[in-house]
Amino acid sequence: MVDEKKIISFWEKEGIYKTNLEKKKIFSVDTPPPTVSGAMHIGHAFSYAQQDFIVRFWRMKEGVFYPFGTDDNGLPTERLVEKLNNVKGKEMSRSEFIKLCLKTLKKITPSFILAWKNLGISADYDLFYSTIDKNSQKISQTSFIDLFRAGEIYQKDFPTIWCPECQTAIAQAELEDKESSTLFSTLKFSCDGEDLLIATTRPELLGACVAVFVNPKDKRYSNLIGKKAKVPLFGFEVPILADESADIEKGTGVLMVCSYGDRFDVDAINRHHLKPKIILNYDGSLNLKGYEGLNVREARKKILKDLENAGLIKEQKQISHIVNVHDKCGTEIEFLPTQQWFIKILDKKKKLISQGKKIKWYPKFMFKRYENWVNGLEWDWSISRDRHFGIPIPAWYCKECDKVILANKKELPIDPLQVKKKCPKCGKIAEPEQKVLDTWATSSMTPQIALSLIGREVKIPFSLRPQGHDIIRTWAFYTIVKSYLHEKKIPWKNIMISGNVSLKGEKMSKSKGNVVNPEDVLEKYGADALRFWAAGSKLGGDLDYQEKDLMTGKKFVKKLENASRFVFINLKGYSPKKTELLETDRLFLSQINDLIESCTKNFEDYEYSKVKAEVENFFWKKFCDNYLELIKFRVYNGSRQEKESVFYTLYNSLLIILKLIAPIMPFVTEEIYQVYYRRNEKEKSIHISAWPEKLKICKNKNDKKIFEKIMKFNSEVWKKKKEAGKSLRAEIKIKIPKELEDYKKDLIAMHNIV
Repeated sequence: MVDEKKIISFWEKEGIYKTNLEKKKIFSVDTPPPTVSGAMHIGHAFSYAQQDFIVRFWRMKEGVFYPFGTDDNGLPTERLVEKLNNVKGKEMSRSEFIKLCLKTLKKITPSFILAWKNLGISADYDLFYSTIDKNSQKISQTSFIDLFRAGEIYQKDFPTIWCPECQTAIAQAELEDKESSTLFSTLKFSCDGEDLLIATTRPELLGACVAVFVNPKDKRYSNLIGKKAKVPLFGFEVPILADESADIEKGTGVLMVCSYGDRFDVDAINRHHLKPKIILNYDGSLNLKGYEGLNVREARKKILKDLENAGLIKEQKQISHIVNVHDKCGTEIEFLPTQQWFIKILDKKKKLISQGKKIKWYPKFMFKRYENWVNGLEWDWSISRDRHFGIPIPAWYCKECDKVILANKKELPIDPLQVKKKCPKCGKIAEPEQKVLDTWATSSMTPQIALSLIGREVKIPFSLRPQGHDIIRTWAFYTIVKSYLHEKKIPWKNIMISGNVSLKGEKMSKSKGNVVNPEDVLEKYGADALRFWAAGSKLGGDLDYQEKDLMTGKKFVKKLENASRFVFINLKGYSPKKTELLETDRLFLSQINDLIESCTKNFEDYEYSKVKAEVENFFWKKFCDNYLELIKFRVYNGSRQEKESVFYTLYNSLLIILKLIAPIMPFVTEEIYQVYYRRNEKEKSIHISAWPEKLKICKNKNDKKIFEKIMKFNSEVWKKKKEAGKSLRAEIKIKIPKELEDYKKDLIAMHNIV
């Protein structure tokens, strides 16, 4: 088995992947840094391997800027730190918890990064950043100050998407849909002494009811418009208003408006200038008399029981519906009024779609997901979070003057809680902002953060952004937003989107217990086999994890080693030199040229799965099964000129095959290169050697058909011998087709034709 650790040490010692900015062209990569929230998972291995295929290809053609970062700024890191240290961040002071987070990160990050190195990810690990380091903080805080001064950031006390578990505001992009089972209860409101039936899934919000809507086109209720409805159990009255948002076909056609059941309630209350009643605390408990301290589910259960006892439920049925949950913890979100900071995006939808169109999407259909997300936006981007660990918002308030005071850029990075500021107008001590920036407000700056590591010698747009489809709405979208606002440019020219990994057709998850640990796979099969498996899926496509694919990859590694050993046993002391080619060798090198052309185009089109399939098929069938068998006699018994021709062909064709598959299988190709090629080739690693160019040989238009006929003839001979119970080296009497006359000598020797 290939000694992968030895090869990794060689790469590091020789600086094979160090950024070389002296080259004329630079292929720059803005990779979303992995979150330090545990070990690498198989999805990481899948998507990072795919991006590395492309990076390694371009490194053999031009310079590469491929830094490595870790995303340490956010709730997943907080949760990990709390778990590892058995603490609760909210129970500690902000400064104490931040110190603990940074100390823990320093301890766990090296082993976390090692997993990427073991997979063969060819990043320049010396160009490293963390989304919570001082440099990233400075860039993120600078972004806030610049956008605030440009009028693109505003602060507002507004019903915000709120996570009761994490106790912070979150953005629309952090929501996930979750199917939930609940009761759909038809309750007895009343108007003028008559029952007014309203169906709801959220009876716990009855105490927050501020209005009842009926559709102006609904004749059943037209006489009620302008009257009052009495809220069951609580007895207070609310206005009955005409509003087309009441769906005539849904439930009873009457809509209960509460503060706040969902985003439609927020919109409805604002449109009709209704006064909200807030009955929810920020931890998700109720502050309603008789239900104090109960969480939403407990309160729902008790209120339904009280309604039933009072005879106020007309009917109930169990339904399944979709609810919004926070993607970090799975908790159902609420809408609560809080003072938060926002970046304006709703007024830029058309422009942001236009920016997205300027980027080449691989695969193309992924752009539609981006476009649909932008069109579906209903809120500006909420960028403030009520958390301990994060990048502080660099602002203070003077309540006396109603003024926001920003940090001076020379002070950055800064924590307002640690620095006193006086109001420049009244001279009083200003109140520091306690909130931190949303993690995406920083992560959206990864192009700028990465470029700061090299003094911005490479310019935006980057060549490539590789990422998963699940973060199109977050990392891709927010980076496009920030790049437009700060640079007036697209952040990257190309974006490649990877799919998901499944096991027996099901998405992997810890709760299902169907997670595959990539470290175990690497130990058993090696990185090349794992990468070989990852190359089996085209971009954007999901891939099922199957061990047979790993076994196939491992078998391919072994065959490459064995074939190389055979070739160089016979090429001892050979130095490559141009020679006159025999027809069989010229014909085979013509096939090699076709392979170079196809693989180059497919890599340029991000079709690495086609490269893998083509090289694998060519190596097994054309190179090993046919060409090596055709030339064995000449290798052992040929004349000097016959040997020179075949040696030239073997040396170059094997080297080209290795180079073509090297981006996908970097370890075995490096080992073979070092053992057999290094003494003759000028580059110290196959991965910084030049991408193959077509060999200068004559090409005939029928070369492909002729080689296929040779392969077909070989198969027929082997079949006949097998049917006759003869060994492959046994003599056989068979006529060689006329069109294969030029290859007669090699065919006779190969099959022992008499």
